[in-house]
Amino acid sequence: MKIHKSKSAPPSLAGICPMSAAMKPGLSVEDCVARLKRFHYAFKRLHQIFTARLTAEPLYELKMGFSLHAHLCAEHTAALRKRVGEMREPPLGLDAVPDPALEVFFDEILAAPDTQQLLVGLYGRALPALREALDRHLADTNHLADHPSVRICRFALLELGDMIAFGSESLSSLVDAEHLASMLDWAGLLDQCLSSAGGLDGALPARGTTPDRVHSATPHRYDGTPRRDARFPDPYNMGVNAEVFLYDDQFPPEPKTLMMFYKRLREVDVPEMMASIISETPGKSWGYYQDLTRQLWDEARHAMMGEVGFVQMGINWPEKVMVNHTWSLCLNTQLQPIERHAVLYFIEQGLMPKTGKRFEWEVSLASRNPLAATFQDYDWADEVLHARIGRDWYVKDFSDAQQAVSYGDECWSRVLMNWEHWRDAGLTTHRNWWPDLYRAACERWGIEPDPKVLAYTTTYQTVRADLKNLVGSA
Repeated sequence: MKIHKSKSAPPSLAGICPMSAAMKPGLSVEDCVARLKRFHYAFKRLHQIFTARLTAEPLYELKMGFSLHAHLCAEHTAALRKRVGEMREPPLGLDAVPDPALEVFFDEILAAPDTQQLLVGLYGRALPALREALDRHLADTNHLADHPSVRICRFALLELGDMIAFGSESLSSLVDAEHLASMLDWAGLLDQCLSSAGGLDGALPARGTTPDRVHSATPHRYDGTPRRDARFPDPYNMGVNAEVFLYDDQFPPEPKTLMMFYKRLREVDVPEMMASIISETPGKSWGYYQDLTRQLWDEARHAMMGEVGFVQMGINWPEKVMVNHTWSLCLNTQLQPIERHAVLYFIEQGLMPKTGKRFEWEVSLASRNPLAATFQDYDWADEVLHARIGRDWYVKDFSDAQQAVSYGDECWSRVLMNWEHWRDAGLTTHRNWWPDLYRAACERWGIEPDPKVLAYTTTYQTVRADLKNLVGSA
């Protein structure tokens, strides 16, 4: 085909870069791989920090943000591992620390003693340093020869920008001048670590010395005790059993949808628990951490779906809904990581039959709440993925799926939900907050409360037996 003389030709080189840029030698494969390994190390350590600090972080917005950012870091770690594997034969050396100063850098952030220093370390130092290094890689490498790496860097930069924007707003709202002044020396230590390592990518002149540790002089230990902010004023409250209400045929779908919003918001405890599995289970292949962190993020999304549902209805959920943390607290403090995973899988199996997620979706459709229907539709889809993750990383260690389910049942049977002790210790009265929530919803709906629904009350009872029956019928 001839190109018309009055028109220009289509872009050369598939449009990835100008010819002049493609003629610059750029980085050798060896230099490229060295940088990619550092990017990999950075994303892997960031994933570790976001996950390890999630459970004990009280502020709800940060708990949710850490859940997302851990997932993003896990995904970019996987992409970089794959790219290095395309360029080098095993062993790839991806588990090696690229520079001792970088190890101190990330260890110090992991061990930050409070939320303010953690935010400064993550969003004020580590993520901007990683963005700078990725930008430098795009400037230095040959975009034609190294296009697979360029593509990975571009995607990483897109999501790094989102993470840094979240962090900047968090820093502005939570870290004032007094906080910054109190941590000047420590922030300077982080800067020294980066200088000593030649930047996060090793492309800058390096001092070659390893700064002394401050916070990480005592190695960080994962804290599995979930903490909540003031919007969760009664975290031991077990006065409302959502599952009993949902499966009772005498109640109409509208208040059941209200109860499902509570169930979704209550799922804030699943990231708190899953973070413990990830943080306390070393030595797995990266696919394990990638998949479990995806599920962790999905569960955080579900919690936010419940939050949005209440906001849409004009309900002040911190005042009306008592979201407890007893499930994550008990699993994290009473079971080993594999046992927690077993309980998680057992529960998921109870969600898959027609009486599980399908039922919740059908209830939301019947309630004529389009947002609830959308949320339950995607919640159900997520659980399909989570069942697959369970089969891939949990069930495979058993002789068959039934044995895996039975082990989860047995593990959960050993969990002591000591609700009477919490009441007797003055930690909660197990107040039945349902009537107040239902009245507020009826006011928004412009209807009179149904006396039968208003009168719903139940003392706390475990749903383990109910789920066992559901699993048996699957």
